[in-house]
Amino acid sequence: MNTKNIAKNLFAGLLLTSAIGTAMAEAPYPAETRFVSTKSRAEVVAELQQARANGELLVSDRNRDDKQIASAKTRDEVRAELAQARANGEMRVTDQ
Repeated sequence: MNTKNIAKNLFAGLLLTSAIGTAMAEAPYPAETRFVSTKSRAEVVAELQQARANGELLVSDRNRDDKQIASAKTRDEVRAELAQARANGEMRVTDQ
């Protein structure tokens, strides 16, 4: 008897989920609206070239004000420090 109730509830849930999914699929999201540009392609390209020339275009996710800092240590010195820190148990890093 309990198995029949579980099966009925499961079937009712699946039926309800299917009905809701079908109802929601009928309305597109977001609502489709026709986009009409106010500029020509040539105007957009010209604005893009001007922005590039002025340095106003963000090319990457780096901040342009960041400056490269030269390290005072060599690569081998840094690797030796890392190996020593791992040997001392100061680092919780695997050998990746």
